Amino acid sequence: MQGWCRQPDYWGRGPVNFADFEALTFDCYGTLIDWESGLLAELRPWARKHGLKQSDDEILTAFAAEESPIEEASPRKLYPAVLGDALRALGRRWGVTVTEAEATEFGGSVGRWPAFPDSAAALQYLKRHHKLVILSNVDRASFAKSKVKLGVEFDRVLTAEEIGSYKPDIRNFEYAIRTLGEMGIPREKILHVAQSRFHDIMPAKSLGLRTVWVNRRKGRVAGGATPTARGDAIPDLEVASMAELVEKHGAK
Repeated sequence: MQGWCRQPDYWGRGPVNFADFEALTFDCYGTLIDWESGLLAELRPWARKHGLKQSDDEILTAFAAEESPIEEASPRKLYPAVLGDALRALGRRWGVTVTEAEATEFGGSVGRWPAFPDSAAALQYLKRHHKLVILSNVDRASFAKSKVKLGVEFDRVLTAEEIGSYKPDIRNFEYAIRTLGEMGIPREKILHVAQSRFHDIMPAKSLGLRTVWVNRRKGRVAGGATPTARGDAIPDLEVASMAELVEKHGAK
């Protein structure tokens, strides 16, 4: 039985009844793939090699500050090039010259980022009840490397590469709504699931989508690799993990 999940009234528009939704759309990096661990596995050795002493939180916060403006300014740039530019921006911030080899290596790192331990099992369970769609700020080639870690066949994969913009641009969500509409799934039957209130919850909510915030940083003060949301980013439901989402989904 697909469960009802209640939250206090200030969270949104009443309890989430999972049976109301035909499709779940997912952010990938930060929600299903552990992008912060992946980023740190690349950036921490780079920083130490250049004598930098920034903490993990300082590295992630600086990355968040540099990446999003690059995506906004160059919406058609493929994500590996965005990552390379973000590394160059971090170098300028901290007085380090970034080589082309370093930028290229970091740009190609997406496939090395690990999945969260609960992602594959959760997706396999949810696939039995809903269409599953990826809506990601990445290119198709990079996502293909991550997909093998997620253990499920998605019904659609929608990337910034084909859309021509990066979240939080509402064009990404309009594209998803339009694509699912062509599949016969109306807006009110879509539930968007994401870790980033900045990239996902805020713009999805502005278009009337119901939302689940997977708060992977619950209990930690720093914002990590995600910028602070600049508008209404209150989700309909908050969970700390995909495992908790499955637990609430199956609650009787």
